[in-house]
Amino acid sequence: MKFHLESWGIHLVDRFLAVWPRKKPTSTQIAACRIISHRGEHDNHNVMENTLAAFDAADHAGVWGIECDVRWTVDLEPIICHDTDLTRIFNRPSRLNELTFSQLNDRFPQVPSLSDVVKRYGGRQHLMIELKEEIYSKPEYQGRKLSQALAPLTPKKDYHLLSFNPGIFDSLNMAPADVFIPIARLNAREISRQAIQRGYAGLSGHCLLVRRKHLERHRHLGQKTGTGFINSTNCLFREVNRQVDWLFSDCAAEIQRTVDRFKGNPT
Repeated sequence: MKFHLESWGIHLVDRFLAVWPRKKPTSTQIAACRIISHRGEHDNHNVMENTLAAFDAADHAGVWGIECDVRWTVDLEPIICHDTDLTRIFNRPSRLNELTFSQLNDRFPQVPSLSDVVKRYGGRQHLMIELKEEIYSKPEYQGRKLSQALAPLTPKKDYHLLSFNPGIFDSLNMAPADVFIPIARLNAREISRQAIQRGYAGLSGHCLLVRRKHLERHRHLGQKTGTGFINSTNCLFREVNRQVDWLFSDCAAEIQRTVDRFKGNPT
């Protein structure tokens, strides 16, 4: 119930921000923004979220990065899926933590592994990899599995790891602190404080919850910030004017086309 109310509230805010006119940023500011496709370019009818088809569409659109979600099979293989089961996306109630990786691959070949995503997009797309909140039964082993999958990439340059629960970062102990990005819900003040104290890469959260004071504080300390969900031109202009580094979008291809259209054009 809480999740649905939160989603409804965010949707309402997004619609409000979409119709609030904003000053056009300079062409330099526009050119510097980094667009990230949230779960790839999907409609969950023809193209499903968190699949290679969705990520291919984002890649072809020329966006800077893709966001994906990591969960675990029963034999502790990191795979790309947002939910704990496959009901919403594939209309099958199979729970991921009850399937081996081999079973998942046989029954749901559309669900990629983290290694699949790294091999296909690593070094070309910046990977924003969200570690979903769940029980990490063998955190040291799971940290090693993540390290193995990400080994071809350079931390920070090619990928960051995100989570709503920063405690996951500590339990995995598999990367330097400045690879991690905590995500704020209604606790932006506390998450901002933790990001600063622990030397994380920065802070991420909904564009309404990450306030200007947070942006200025993290910028002053050399940390970066990311906000979502940038799904309209007015919201894009708002966040570019606020000098947000990473812009997460549910329609990143469209937003990227807007960015490309304004590049080089005086305000």
